[in-house]
Amino acid sequence: MAGGKETARQKMINIMYLVLLAMLALNVSDTILNAFKNINDSLESSRTNVNTSIDQLFTAFQNTKLKEEPARAQPIWEKANQAKKYSDELNAYIQQLKQQFNTAGGGLSEETGDLVERGNLDIAQGIMINQKEGEKLKAKINETREKLIALLNPEDHRSVSFSLEAKDADKSISGKKLWEDINFGEGTPLTAANTVLTKIQADTKNAEAEVVKKLFGNMDKSLVNLDQFAAVAVAPSSYVIQGQPYAAQVFLTASDSKSSPEITVGGSKLAIKDGKGTYTGGTGSVGVFKWFGVIRVKQTDGQVKEYKTPEQTYQVAKPSATVSPDKMNVIYAGIPNPFSVSAAGFPLESVKASMPGGSISGANGKFMVKVGSDQVGKTLNITVSANNAGKTLNLGSQAFRVKALPTPKAFIKGKSGGSVDMEWLARSNMIETQLDDFVFDITYKVIRFNTTFINPRSDAVTMPNSGGSFGGQIKGALNSIKPGATVIFKDIVVEGPDGRQKSLDAITFIAK
Repeated sequence: MAGGKETARQKMINIMYLVLLAMLALNVSDTILNAFKNINDSLESSRTNVNTSIDQLFTAFQNTKLKEEPARAQPIWEKANQAKKYSDELNAYIQQLKQQFNTAGGGLSEETGDLVERGNLDIAQGIMINQKEGEKLKAKINETREKLIALLNPEDHRSVSFSLEAKDADKSISGKKLWEDINFGEGTPLTAANTVLTKIQADTKNAEAEVVKKLFGNMDKSLVNLDQFAAVAVAPSSYVIQGQPYAAQVFLTASDSKSSPEITVGGSKLAIKDGKGTYTGGTGSVGVFKWFGVIRVKQTDGQVKEYKTPEQTYQVAKPSATVSPDKMNVIYAGIPNPFSVSAAGFPLESVKASMPGGSISGANGKFMVKVGSDQVGKTLNITVSANNAGKTLNLGSQAFRVKALPTPKAFIKGKSGGSVDMEWLARSNMIETQLDDFVFDITYKVIRFNTTFINPRSDAVTMPNSGGSFGGQIKGALNSIKPGATVIFKDIVVEGPDGRQKSLDAITFIAK
């Protein structure tokens, strides 16, 4: 193949020489191909054995741990099945690639038990490199690896040793650095590429087996190592009323000195010392307050176990002294009298009040007392009791005098008499009542009254009126008065909320 002009015959010889060299380069010995076939068969056998071992692990776990400790075993069981799912998905994808090899390679040879075109150097490259299937497979391998590792506890990540991984080479291997080129690139016989796929399937099963063993093995680890013990006495209350029983629970506690539990109350973390948290409840307002603690302990298998304390109750009372005037304990008949009742050491909701000769309604320390007018002048006792541990305790009683409501005064537009403009009187519409300096906002109903009109140089005229509003006769007379006229509202009869009727003093107006 020297330089210079070549004849047509020489060109033909050169072409045939190149073809011969190419054919020699493509000729892979049967010994090498048989070796790949043997490796492939060995990997298939190993994969089958690993799969059988995994099935036995699942069966044993299901028949023992899942039945004996379902609450703890169920999450582990679900993770193990997730590992199996990830493995099966990758295995199924690789099996599809092997089927493509089988179809393109002419199926299986009866003579060798291998692919008919097992020595072909183009099929694997065409599918895995040219069609980008090798790049896809690399991504799926690494994705499956990460998914499997994520199923393990963080402390187990460092001990992962399975070889399921597709990494590009740091240095070139025969001019190749990409994982797919090294395993399926130019010059790779079809049977060798098929063996690589079988190895990846075996690696997948081995990875699944390692993850499943680690997961199932966590069931055999102890939850906590109890090495600290203490005697504890807990009483529901340190405040006891005479006659109320004092009770406390006495028991032994145990803890793990090496564990660091998380203790929260109402979502807020408590400071921990020697495995114990101290809760400080708020006392800024009075009342009964309830709380419970949540303790989270990380077990040696990585799971977190949560425990809740029984609900706790404490009562905050306002520091005060009670000063009660003995001669002024009064109940007014016919209206609701508000009372606040409390008992130190007892929740407000457990305190009750009762009385003969009247009625008491309300709860949580706020009550309304009501007695009829027939009790006026009498003395009634209000008795206080509280419920404790299913028993009713009598906490004492106090006497109250029953008084009638005071008599109100009559007013017209806020005035109780005097000199007023004629127009002011003409615009008046009704008689109103009002109690001076009384603690309750009481309204009396006007039943009837009489009005006397005395105009200058005229005889006095008296007109009756029913109700508090002025009738037409009264209004007409008011519109007809003269300057200097005297208008007297008298015989005013009113009725209070207690049903009693009272006569009010007359009120007199002089028109100007």
